[in-house]
Amino acid sequence: MFSWLTNAWRVPELRRRVLFTAMILAFYRLGVWMPAPGVDSAQIRQYFSNQGGTVLGLLNLFSGSALSRFSLFALGIMPYVTASIILQLLTVVVPRLEQLQKEGEAGYAKINQYTRYLTVGLAAAQSLGYAYLFHRQGALPLNAGRLVLIVLTLTAGTTLLMWMGELITKRGVGNGISLLIFASIIANAPTIINAWINGGPTTKLFFPLLAVGVTVAVVFIQEGQRRIPIQYAKRMVGRRMTTGGSTYMPLRVNMAGVIPVIFAAAVMAFPPTIAQFFPATQGFINRHFTPQATSYLLLEGFLIIIFTYFYTAVQFNPVDQADNLRKYGGYVPGIRPGPPTAAYFDRVLTRLTLPGSIYLALVAVLPTFLIRFFNFPQSTYQFLGGTSLLIVVGVALDTMRQMESQMMMRSYEGFLK
Repeated sequence: MFSWLTNAWRVPELRRRVLFTAMILAFYRLGVWMPAPGVDSAQIRQYFSNQGGTVLGLLNLFSGSALSRFSLFALGIMPYVTASIILQLLTVVVPRLEQLQKEGEAGYAKINQYTRYLTVGLAAAQSLGYAYLFHRQGALPLNAGRLVLIVLTLTAGTTLLMWMGELITKRGVGNGISLLIFASIIANAPTIINAWINGGPTTKLFFPLLAVGVTVAVVFIQEGQRRIPIQYAKRMVGRRMTTGGSTYMPLRVNMAGVIPVIFAAAVMAFPPTIAQFFPATQGFINRHFTPQATSYLLLEGFLIIIFTYFYTAVQFNPVDQADNLRKYGGYVPGIRPGPPTAAYFDRVLTRLTLPGSIYLALVAVLPTFLIRFFNFPQSTYQFLGGTSLLIVVGVALDTMRQMESQMMMRSYEGFLK
């Protein structure tokens, strides 16, 4: 592994991309420590000291503890994730958005523009909800001018984070939005390690075993794939006869990666945020939308399964893949080209996605039940609750895979097999 990292550092382009990503993440962590104007961070942190096992505690984890300081990046990148979910769901039911999606790059650019507009609106509503919540709890004195300033500051912070994430995707390494969430969770590592060291004998013994077990399970499901054999016939291209050959099409067990877990976490965080405007619903929200609640875990697992199917359908279109194969003279042995090949791809993908999505949901939910059984400390509960560790391991694997693809083009041997 160390030799692979050394070889990666020797590639000038890859080195520039890694340094650029590190610089953006450093700016992000700097903004986490910059409080919003007119906010007493000590009072907000005192309120959050009793919110470790609630949805607010989970949202604080995803924001890298920025929410507990009510800093410039208090909302994190979750409003953008929520906006992306809404736009992708609307693409299925709104003909105009579906038409834009079929227009290629120009259509995707338009949809991204709509996503940015919706992100700004969601960020403004979410910042207003948090300000109202903290004011009602006595942690944030408010007047009209201060409220407007706080809403503008937090909305601008989310917009800036959205831009930074897109910069990482274009000029850095990995998916920028996922890396920002990854950095937020990793920032809590010192607190988690300290809680493990100072925990009881049960925590010291079972916490590493559970962490390793979840990590191995995630790597296993993320790297599993079904290889469909593809045969290419000889054909004339201009005046040359191309030689036929055989290869394979890799279909991953979980083609959606870690995105369904992030989507499910964003959806589960949305009702408690809206409920801040309706105090009468707080009792219901506290019973059913806390990360330890059984109803929360079951609904989260169900959403992970649904989003895995949905995002897989977005990523892989069997009809388009079958048409591309036929266009370039390829076919699956024993399957007729065209619609029969598309039906075969769809059948294989459905059978792969079902166990993959169920396995992903179980890995996200089961550690929480085990943590409740062993009575782990609250800080370890947040990190090892399944969702956080899934995101960390999944994003790390995706980033390593992208770095490996950069190195493979330069004849270096990759680390991931």
